[in-house]
Amino acid sequence: MKGKQGFSFKRAGLAGKKVLLLAAAGLLLFTQPAAAILQKGEPAPAIKLVTTSGQPLSLANYRGYVLVMDFFATWCVPCREAIPHLNALNMKYGKQGLQVLGVSVDDGGERLVKNFLAEKRVNYPVAIAGEDMQTDYGLRSIPTIFVINKKGVIAERFQGYSDQTARAMEESIKRLLAE
Repeated sequence: MKGKQGFSFKRAGLAGKKVLLLAAAGLLLFTQPAAAILQKGEPAPAIKLVTTSGQPLSLANYRGYVLVMDFFATWCVPCREAIPHLNALNMKYGKQGLQVLGVSVDDGGERLVKNFLAEKRVNYPVAIAGEDMQTDYGLRSIPTIFVINKKGVIAERFQGYSDQTARAMEESIKRLLAE
């Protein structure tokens, strides 16, 4: 039958090609590059945070200390399970040079996080991370806990939380404090 023809890029002409190019460009604009996952031995990316109590922090604040940086969310069950262990580590090794920093990735705002901290009796500083920091640290899941040595280098990265993770983290901390 005359007049019934399928779509053809050849017949679409310049206008059809422009639409196709614009669609492809739009896809490129709205895709984000994947963040690289930090590895042991790499310098920890810079941090510029303000704790929920209003104290400004940078990585320089932690030079000379072993830093445990816990990326968490208030709604995350394994994150909640890690907090008593992090509190205990802070109490046990704080005078030996350990610092613990909680970094919330919650979208609910500071009030939500502060209420959670009070409920869980968190005994270390906590700040809220922006998307840039999450990207810089290559977060893929929570909890993600970084152990950073006294020189600001990533010594360990733990994803998730279990008794095995807790033991491995404490062994790493003891080794780093002895260096």
